[in-house]
Amino acid sequence: MTSARPVLVLPGRRGPLVAEAVVLGALVLLDMTLAIRSGPAQGNLATLTLEFAPGLGPVVALLAVLRRRFPDHTAALAAAVSGLSLLGTAITAVIGAAGQRLPPLPSGAEALAIALLVGACCHRLAPRAAVTLAILGGAATTLAPILRYGADTPAALFSAVAALMWGGALAVGLILRDAEARNRADVLEIRTTERLRLARELHDLVAHQITGIVVRVQAAHRVAERSDGDTATFAELETAGAAALSAMRRLVGALRTDGEDLFVPPADLATAVDRAVPEDTRIHLDVSDDLAVLAVTPEVVTTTHRLLTESLTNVRRHAPDAAEVRVLVRHEPRGELRVEVVNDGAARPARRGGYGLLGMAERVAAVGGTVHAGPEEGQRWRVAARLPLGPG
Repeated sequence: MTSARPVLVLPGRRGPLVAEAVVLGALVLLDMTLAIRSGPAQGNLATLTLEFAPGLGPVVALLAVLRRRFPDHTAALAAAVSGLSLLGTAITAVIGAAGQRLPPLPSGAEALAIALLVGACCHRLAPRAAVTLAILGGAATTLAPILRYGADTPAALFSAVAALMWGGALAVGLILRDAEARNRADVLEIRTTERLRLARELHDLVAHQITGIVVRVQAAHRVAERSDGDTATFAELETAGAAALSAMRRLVGALRTDGEDLFVPPADLATAVDRAVPEDTRIHLDVSDDLAVLAVTPEVVTTTHRLLTESLTNVRRHAPDAAEVRVLVRHEPRGELRVEVVNDGAARPARRGGYGLLGMAERVAAVGGTVHAGPEEGQRWRVAARLPLGPG
């Protein structure tokens, strides 16, 4: 079977992006207002510099926001922002050494932009790159107030605030990194668990089929004995089938946990739906009339059963006040099985995805199908899957 990529459609989150843009924009405006009120430049070199490089705030703020649009370029963006900040600090120091003076240029937007990118680096990048860029960002954000305003001025105290912002961003980035690592471990565990369950069900399905074959061969063997026919071939088939069944039980039996019952696969799709859908007046069932006689592989039957079971369990768990649950299992003309579960009373999910949805997607992908899960209008939640009727 070919492995299809599982698809889960879940609501996006634009709140952090909007909040960052608003705060950075406000700091840019505040920096520009304070710079205008700080007075003119002193000296030709300082005037020329202020004319062609009025401030880095808008540039670094834009680069900080772009990290969400281009996450693969986080390292380059962080290096660019820190480099621009250090360049601005160096230019200010050179002008001061020449006996000229730039008006104090507030760097609130720079400090926040560097903090955001340092946090993103600690969250996403490899350890060596994250450490390098974090140190570079820390140097840029703490040295800027001291070298630009002078160490003996009250404005130099802003370096302490910038250092606190840098440290907070560093801590948040490391916390997010740890949380993401834990989440990856949980996802891997869920996928492994689901694959072990699939392996156990495969063992039960194949064992059921081999048992039927062995029984038929034994019956044919007995008939051949009574009619004085060739019994050697039947004896070999009987021995090979029994050996295969014993080997499978030995090899896959270790996957079964203590106390776990033998999985009895549904005989057909109609049985799978009946076993999965409980008697409940809130559930409206819409199924094709030919499910019981529809030619379909055993793994698709079991996947349909598990998909309905998991979806209805999620309805009871996350939407206990649902007034209507619609279950649809239909044979599509394109040779696909369409399975849908739609319920009302769904609350907005607290996180992107759930472990139940991951297991569901893993199982559906294993048989070559696709699954979509997400909210709909009217506080409704919809799980829709398409499964191939033939071998994937």
